[in-house]
Amino acid sequence: MWYNEKQLGGKRMTEASQKVWKAFWENTKYPENIDPWNVANALREVINQLQQSPGVISCADVLELCDELEKL
Repeated sequence: MWYNEKQLGGKRMTEASQKVWKAFWENTKYPENIDPWNVANALREVINQLQQSPGVISCADVLELCDELEKL
């Protein structure tokens, strides 16, 4: 895994949350100054991970992903 579990307090992430986390942090142009590009990039990865069919994303799936990411 690309992230350090020790830094996350030993917590493990699902594949979807790993990809969203990676899209946000690893592709951050300027980590000290998060900009709209970074947020847009992470949102695109949320769509990539949770889209069930063209144009369909479950709100429950998004909320579950949010809950998981907040626990990090």
